[in-house]
Amino acid sequence: MNKNLIKIASIFVVMTIVMLLPGCSSILNPEKNFQSIVRHAPFDAVIVPGFPHQKDNWSIVVKCRVHWAVYLYHKGIAKNIIFSGSAVYTPYVESEIMALYAQEMGVPKEHIFIENKAEHTSENLYYSYVLAKENGFQSIAVASDMVQCGFLKQFKNKFKLNDVKFIPIVYSDLKLKEYPDPIINQEEAFVADFVSLKERESFFERYRGTHGYKIKKLLKASKQSYPGPSYGMEKASLEHSMQNTH
Repeated sequence: MNKNLIKIASIFVVMTIVMLLPGCSSILNPEKNFQSIVRHAPFDAVIVPGFPHQKDNWSIVVKCRVHWAVYLYHKGIAKNIIFSGSAVYTPYVESEIMALYAQEMGVPKEHIFIENKAEHTSENLYYSYVLAKENGFQSIAVASDMVQCGFLKQFKNKFKLNDVKFIPIVYSDLKLKEYPDPIINQEEAFVADFVSLKERESFFERYRGTHGYKIKKLLKASKQSYPGPSYGMEKASLEHSMQNTH
């Protein structure tokens, strides 16, 4: 491997570890963290960041995130679920794929919201927060795996989202083997004219995007706490959201 690439990779790993340190105490003990966070329940909405969907393959990452969000909904900890993610690295809109699974798992359409603009992790948080506020939601949390929650915590202050809580997955509560995989029509989330983010952005552009460059630029230009894209005030159903996308 090229020495420069090794150096860059090493820097990336070190930076990632450093950024995770502030949230280590909670992400390394999700059970204890869950008990402290659940005292704030019910949340008006939980945000679930997306992950690339490969055709005919429900990845374990997406499976865990969706199951966790659905678990929180059925337990009454979350009143609504916001799934976030565009078609980024595969021609499937990540938020729509997760929403289809959640619907098959018993979450009503009217309690599912789709944020389909985010292409980077930091954007998952920011755009979903904007969507939540535009729909009148006050108490908001991120529901995802431990590492992603730890990574996203750094953006609370950077984006002035001080009221956001984090609910890392407690894997012992998921019991994935007890439930059959839902059957969805993945083509409903398919984008015909898809172009991968790798073809639209360089490695460094994607790196900066993940670390909030686009959002910080947007905030600086607007001089507001959370201007974001316009999603409208009306509460859209899963079906309506998908029709708008395509």
